[in-house]
Amino acid sequence: MKIEGQAALVTGGGSGLGEAVGRELARLGAKVAVLDVNAASAERVAGEIGGKALAADICDSASLTAALDAAEAAHGGPARIVMNIAGIGTAKRVVGKDGQPAPLEDFERVVRINLIGTYNVVRLAAARIARLPPLTGGERGVMLMTASVAAFDGQVGQEAYSASKAALVGMTLPLARDLAQHGIRVCTVAPGLFETPLMKQLPEAVQQSLAASIPFPPRLGKPSEFAELAVHVVTNAHLNGETIRLDGALRMAPR
Repeated sequence: MKIEGQAALVTGGGSGLGEAVGRELARLGAKVAVLDVNAASAERVAGEIGGKALAADICDSASLTAALDAAEAAHGGPARIVMNIAGIGTAKRVVGKDGQPAPLEDFERVVRINLIGTYNVVRLAAARIARLPPLTGGERGVMLMTASVAAFDGQVGQEAYSASKAALVGMTLPLARDLAQHGIRVCTVAPGLFETPLMKQLPEAVQQSLAASIPFPPRLGKPSEFAELAVHVVTNAHLNGETIRLDGALRMAPR
């Protein structure tokens, strides 16, 4: 799919990887809707790239539907390009140092945002894309989901995060098969260690240690590199139903 002139939706677009994807899509000529639970962040990025800011909770169907309506009105139709970047990370041992079990609410929150929230975006956006006329080759839209290397080699305490991201990996092929009848492709990217706002909150020594664990290149990934892969998925019509690791050959240690 050619990106120039197409409407695009980026969840989690107010910071980090989502912000990088939104900026790259705008640079390539897309009409970008920046969706984030943080309204101020969405406004900042959208203002800088000439996009449409949307404040919404991806787990709330009413909130998300209102945001999709607003994006559609602003850009003259549903987004054919849907980038699911929104998500949260957490780490908590099953049995804490105090001997108490981890709160079930913590597990539920991570799965709800990372998995159910992503599926909510997919289902609501796909229904809109399916009504659009097909482009050359019968294609109507492209969807990207964001997993993590933790889906494959999660560390101690990452049970909730790994489970939520592994579920996205497992959902990728069924979604691609399901939506093939509508000309909608679905792929997932599983990033490793990247320079994100969350990463930058760690002490510099910790960041350097993490970077040194990556075989090559021995540095943290750049959000721009994630964005470059995301837009390639859009433009390469034969990429479908696949999860791509973007990690410099990193394999996470147990802890």
